[in-house]
Order: sequence, then C-alpha cells, then structure tokens
Amino acid sequence: MEIGRHVPPIVETPAPAAPSLWRGRWASEADTQAFAARLAACPAIHNATLTLQGDLGAGKTTFVRHLLRALGVRGRIKSPTYAVVEPHSAVDGPLSPTGAPLAIWHFDFYRFTDPREWEDAGFRELFASPGLKLVEWPERATGLMPAIDAEIHIEPDDMMPTSTDDDTDGPRILRVTAHTPIGRQLLAALQA
Repeated sequence: MEIGRHVPPIVETPAPAAPSLWRGRWASEADTQAFAARLAACPAIHNATLTLQGDLGAGKTTFVRHLLRALGVRGRIKSPTYAVVEPHSAVDGPLSPTGAPLAIWHFDFYRFTDPREWEDAGFRELFASPGLKLVEWPERATGLMPAIDAEIHIEPDDMMPTSTDDDTDGPRILRVTAHTPIGRQLLAALQA
C-alpha cells in the first residue's frame, strides 16, 4: 500500500451518469411515423419532457403530429408557432387506461422573447403538472425550463438525394439524447 493513498478511496463522489445517445435515420415520413409509434408505446412517454431541436423545416412539427396521433389525439393538430403552446388530450391511446386522459402540451418557443411571459402564461405550472411536454426551440427559454428527459435533434441528411416528389421531404438524421431515467426508458423503447 502506498503511503498517503487510500485504496479503495474512503470517500468518493460518484461521477454523474453520462447521457445516453441513440442515432437513427428517417428515410421517409413512414419512418417518422414508425419512430413516433415506438415512443408512444413506451409508458415513460406519459410524463416525459422532450425537446425538439433542428432548423426551420427539419421535421419537428411533423414528428409531433405523428406522435400525438400514435398517442390517441383526435381532431386537428395545429402548430403552436403563434400561440406558443397548444394543449392536447389523448383518451384512447395505446397505454391509456379507459377514461383517463393523457395531458399533452406542445410548446414552440420560436417567437418567445420576453421571460416575463413564462410566469404570466403559467408555463411554470404546466411544466410542473403531469403529462407529456414537447418543446420546439427550447434554447429560447434557456434558464426557465426545468430539466428535460430527452432531446431529439433532427436534421436533413444532405448525403442522400431527396425525392423528386414535391409532397415528401428528404431523409433525416436524428440523435436522441437521454438525460434522465425517463429518457433512458424512451431510448430503450427505440432500441427494442
């Protein structure tokens, strides 16, 4: 034994868990829909906070629409670009107990400029309540948002040719980074 050194250490602070990462690709909108369905089938989605990262037109809102449909949301699904938040409720999703609605909030902070709006609009209460929170442009609310469970980063796959069909977007590359146990459960659902 070396003098002045404890083996094993007497007191040790555990290192924080490194975030988990999953990489994937959507070649078509059908792939986006399948990805959304896998997340919707994971019970952890019911109380997750997910951020969606990517440039304008990356496919964030398209993904949200597929996820909400997979969770059982009916009716029109609007983008919250101007309203900042759109509430949704899913009653008959794949994991919803009969009659127990799942509260879902879709935030789009693209036009968010005044931090006072956070309190005035009741965002603190929404994020503290049970349910799924989907957040586009989270960097515009830096310092205000609570911890997130997972970050989904979507970007065009510039290495692959795009379709000549005007109704379909080109392929997308995604990265999903889990930051919490809930996020890691969602990653496990993607890998299943």
